[in-house]
Amino acid sequence: MSSTEKAGVDLDALIDSCIAAADTRYEDWDTLGFQAAQGGDRFKRAQIRYIGSGATGNHDTDNNIIKADHFTFSNMRLPAGAVGPEHTHHDVEEVFYVLEGEIEVAVHDVEDGTKKAVRTLGYRDLIRVPAGVPRSLANVSDADALFCVIIGTPKPQLPTYPPSSEMFGVTR
Repeated sequence: MSSTEKAGVDLDALIDSCIAAADTRYEDWDTLGFQAAQGGDRFKRAQIRYIGSGATGNHDTDNNIIKADHFTFSNMRLPAGAVGPEHTHHDVEEVFYVLEGEIEVAVHDVEDGTKKAVRTLGYRDLIRVPAGVPRSLANVSDADALFCVIIGTPKPQLPTYPPSSEMFGVTR
């Protein structure tokens, strides 16, 4: 029997610990700021954390984030014309689910990063990218894009940037 199944659990405390209200979230433009510092403003984007810290940094001391048990969940704000560079999560799948705007997503050939397949996703469209497949994205609309990012583990390894990525050689 898990601790939540035991008699006498404070259900109010339990439900409160499981909620991350939108008005308590903030746009963190600094977490991925190292990419903008390296490649310019077109790499500027904000992470809005809900469950876990994703693969972008160590936010273990942030008590505003729900602890991740099996996956991470955040929103990403991508300004018009901004990009998420080609990167690879070797250990875990990643999902993008569009809430606002349009994003162009690409999966890249593992052996030859110049080969890629590209699709445009809009409102309520989703893509799941398997572990080990390089991926990139770009906002192709005139307004900010907002999308969910779900990573299939509570603490993924840091992603890598293949030689074909504009961030190749950049470290966190």
